[in-house]
Amino acid sequence: MKFLNVYIRYRLIIGIVLLIVAGVVHYYTSFWPSFIIYLVALVSIVGHFFFGPLRLIQEYMEAGDMDGAEKILNSVTFPNLLFKPIRSVFYTLKGNIAMMKQDFDGAEKMMKKGMDLGSGSSLMQGTEGASLLQMGMLAMQKNNFKQAESYIRQALRKGLPDKENQAAANLQMCSIMMNKREFRAAKDYFRKAKALKPTTQQIADQIKQMEKYISRLPG
Repeated sequence: MKFLNVYIRYRLIIGIVLLIVAGVVHYYTSFWPSFIIYLVALVSIVGHFFFGPLRLIQEYMEAGDMDGAEKILNSVTFPNLLFKPIRSVFYTLKGNIAMMKQDFDGAEKMMKKGMDLGSGSSLMQGTEGASLLQMGMLAMQKNNFKQAESYIRQALRKGLPDKENQAAANLQMCSIMMNKREFRAAKDYFRKAKALKPTTQQIADQIKQMEKYISRLPG
C-alpha cells in the first residue's frame, strides 16, 4: 500500500524518467528490448493525468488533515483530463473542503459540478443521494430552506448509503418542517431519525436536544 502511494505521488516523474531510459535503450539496441519500459512509462504518464492522485487523499481525510487533502487536490493541474467519475469525486471533495472553510458559494459551485458529472454514471450509483444531502445541508447554512427541502427530499428518494446519513437527512427535514410550522410532519421525520439509532455523536446529540422540543409541539 505504501509503495503504491509513493508510486501514485511520483508517477509522472517516474513515467518521464522511464521514457528517457526507454529512448536510450531503443537507441543503443532496438525497439523490442525497450518496449516494456515504453509501456510502463506510458501507463504512468497517462495514469497521472487520467486518474490523478485522489487515492492519496484518503489518509489525509482519515487523519482530519484538510490542509494535506487540499494540497493533493490543488496538485491536479488539468482536472478536465481526469476520467469522468474521478472528476466528479474531485469536484465533490473540493466542495467538501470549501464547505469546511465556510466558503458556501464556492462549495455549492464545486458540489454542483461534481453532481452534474456523476449523474447517470453506473460507477457513481449510491453516491448521488449523499451529494444531494450535502447540497441540502449547504442550502440550510445559507438559510435557503426551500432549496434545502428540495435537495433533501431528492436525497431520500435516491437513497442514502447508511443509517447515519439517513438519520441526518430526516433530522434536517424535521428542522425544515418546524420552520414551516408543519408540526405533524416534523414529528414524523423526528421519529424516523430516532428509529435509525445513529451512533455518530453529533447526530445522537442533536436527537437528544430536539427531543426536548418535539414533545411540546402541537399536532
